[in-house]
Amino acid sequence: MLAKRIIPCLDIRDGRVVKGIQFKNHRDMGDPAKLAKYYSEQAADELVFYDITASPERREVDISWVEKVASQISIPFSVAGGIRSVAQAKRVFEAGADKISVNTPALERPDLINELVDRFGSQAVVIGIDVRGSEIYANTGDQNKTLKTIWTAFEWIKEVQTRGAGELVINSMSQDGAKNGYDIDFLKQVSEITHIPVIASGGAGNMEHFKLVFEKSFVDGALAASVFHSKTIKISDLKVYLANFNIPIRLS
Repeated sequence: MLAKRIIPCLDIRDGRVVKGIQFKNHRDMGDPAKLAKYYSEQAADELVFYDITASPERREVDISWVEKVASQISIPFSVAGGIRSVAQAKRVFEAGADKISVNTPALERPDLINELVDRFGSQAVVIGIDVRGSEIYANTGDQNKTLKTIWTAFEWIKEVQTRGAGELVINSMSQDGAKNGYDIDFLKQVSEITHIPVIASGGAGNMEHFKLVFEKSFVDGALAASVFHSKTIKISDLKVYLANFNIPIRLS
């Protein structure tokens, strides 16, 4: 059985890591490269960076912080935010990212998924999905521009798989930053209809939440932000905790 992945999520705004609650009231959490190095030393399995205002502002990811992150760590990391073309993705990869993740741009033009997969391979293309109930939302990095899309959750999940995406990050908007646990029932339903890795996002508040999402929903990884940024949970401690419950995990 493949090891489950523990993945810190770093939301980027104006070149700084920030964290909000349900996409609002963001607080400064520090420098992306310094936090990336800290998480690498803590034995994170990989990192995810979201430039949260790139899509709402219709701009590209700022490559400068991607390059700085790449210079500090050796673990894989993915970058998301405003990637609307193969050319833009290529610049992100050249800056050092291992994967790119697309959300709003794919919803606006689903053919983008095919184009990215054809150029870089499924293993490098992640689809981020922001879901509330059965509804999919776009532009979630700016609460004033957030839009409900025409897609239902399961329709969109099936669509992106058909187009060749290599991984899904399912973010429960209602759980985001609330620290009351992942949306296990929904994630279990997602895992049952997918044949690609699924990463849970939104709701982690304690170590048991990670244990439960791995035991009950069959996801491949768990993503979190607040509990790691605040050092409420240290990744090294979390991994030992999970291993004690026979959850397959990479300890070093």
